[in-house]
Amino acid sequence: MKVLVTGANGMLGQDLCPILEESGCFVIKTDIDNLDITNKKETIETIEKIRPDLIIHCAAYTNVDKAETDEKNAHLINAVGAENIALGAKNTDSTLVYISTDYVFDGKKSTPYLPTDKPNPLSVYGKTKLEGEKMVQKYCTKYYIARTSWLYGINGKNFVETMISLATKPELKVVNDQRGCPTWTVELIRGILKLLNKPYGIYHICGSNSTTWYEFAKTIFEKENLKVNLIPCTSDEFKQIAKRPSYSVLDNDNIARPWKDALDDYLRLRKDN
Repeated sequence: MKVLVTGANGMLGQDLCPILEESGCFVIKTDIDNLDITNKKETIETIEKIRPDLIIHCAAYTNVDKAETDEKNAHLINAVGAENIALGAKNTDSTLVYISTDYVFDGKKSTPYLPTDKPNPLSVYGKTKLEGEKMVQKYCTKYYIARTSWLYGINGKNFVETMISLATKPELKVVNDQRGCPTWTVELIRGILKLLNKPYGIYHICGSNSTTWYEFAKTIFEKENLKVNLIPCTSDEFKQIAKRPSYSVLDNDNIARPWKDALDDYLRLRKDN
């Protein structure tokens, strides 16, 4: 199978491409250096030239706080970029996997969000990712929208690495009023591969069970045997620029393992690198 990956140099893409190659796929890696997804003509022509069986669209504007003051670029990459990819996929009859986010929801539920629940994003990031979802649905019939959450991986800046790097601070405050599902990139990739045997549509791929950022940090330190003066705080205290949903737990239909099990594997892996 010929697979085109966008955002191949990102945290998810760097884990995704080798796993696809190991499974026997011929992988075409693209990133900003060889494909500008915001350029409609270039994107469509590239896809038509390659004619992939599958496109996994990982490229995205992911800086949630910066997006609040950089809405133009966030929209250009997350919405217009997704539209261009979707148009190319339509023209070549390629299956498209679009990576989306739990931040398309407003957090007002108290039970896990289903793929069928109505989105209502609170942030520019969430709004532009939802626009991307709509573009995929508008132009493609062969698509999977894979919403994930609280993503971390060995090849990028992430919450696990940030917490470990801050472990020596005399005091560390972490938000305790946002609940979600931590997801290791490898678990997301395994979930994506499972999707390919399912009907087209919207799915949630995230670590099973849920936690808060504070509880997540506490678990990391416990597993790493680090003694840290960890203090829970509210989102208001932390003064995040973008508004996050207080509850963004996704119902993943058991497509991935419990997040603590995945974290164990990640922590073992990082010691070997």
